[in-house]
Amino acid sequence: MNELHRRAVVADLHNDLLCAVVARPVDRWAEFFRERWLPQLRAGGVNLQALPVFVEDPYRPEGALRRTLRMIEAAHRLAAGNADAVALCEDGVQIDRALSQGRIALVLALESAPGVGEDVELLETVFRLGVRIASLAHFGRTALADGSGEDGTGGRLTRAGVMALAEMERLGMLFDVSHLGAAGVGHVLELASRPVLATHSGARQLFDHHRNLDDEQIRGIAAGGGVVCVNFFAPYLDESDYSIDRLVDHFEHVAGVAGVEHVGLGPDFIKEVLDDTTPPCCERAFVEGVPADAYLPGLEGPAGLPLVTEALQRRGWPEGDIVAVLGENVRRLLRNELGRPASAG
Repeated sequence: MNELHRRAVVADLHNDLLCAVVARPVDRWAEFFRERWLPQLRAGGVNLQALPVFVEDPYRPEGALRRTLRMIEAAHRLAAGNADAVALCEDGVQIDRALSQGRIALVLALESAPGVGEDVELLETVFRLGVRIASLAHFGRTALADGSGEDGTGGRLTRAGVMALAEMERLGMLFDVSHLGAAGVGHVLELASRPVLATHSGARQLFDHHRNLDDEQIRGIAAGGGVVCVNFFAPYLDESDYSIDRLVDHFEHVAGVAGVEHVGLGPDFIKEVLDDTTPPCCERAFVEGVPADAYLPGLEGPAGLPLVTEALQRRGWPEGDIVAVLGENVRRLLRNELGRPASAG
């Protein structure tokens, strides 16, 4: 492993591995994580891993809450069954403790929160269960907001979405704007009194896709003290240049707009998750009109993360800036904000 990468704290803010874990029998959850995912995280030098709770379409809306709770339970069980190697963390103190012990700090995140819907009070319920990051929409419309696929509607947060943002800030749960529609991102930046996070988003100036953030949005997130974690999903980075160099272009653009202290990693590794959860009988999957099985070479999974450090070094990035982007920026944000109620200041 690259020496600088080995020494750095590496924080991955988006890996849907829980989807693969819950596809196994309950009594295999912890063992499967240890066999399949832990070696990859170790090989990639990952020290801090956000675990999205993503509810697939067949479970929405009727089964969304049940699916949400099952995935949260899976996270708790895999953490308990691998307590020597990982720790499910609820605040910065717990994260720092896990890292000092050589364990991977895991942080639970809701992706689009379909299990909550208009029942905003359930945010406190999932907060009690350990959730510390949440977004309000995926590609489509929810009871709380419009996803980026609905940009043509100009939809902002709904009344319940505004209440959800306030509740998250009260609790100390970070608001994730990735996947939120453009008008919704603007609405959040107007209302937010605490830093917000983009867990996996690219630069729209470099590739005009609705899943990416424009420069005004990037500046707004940085101005509030937040972090933009750059997505690695190839079809959101470029139309055809699926290369690590193109990924670095996105890092450099976000750093140029926001400042390097507001940039992080948001890989969204989905190859193995799709392989594990999609029957081989089916046609090639597409996401918002782009192939879901298009990946950056060497970055199909977390084991490839040292390649990012090497690519940044080749571009001449200073060591301190690389360390900041790999994880220190996210670690700082989580240390200052995670699990801290608004009254704590």
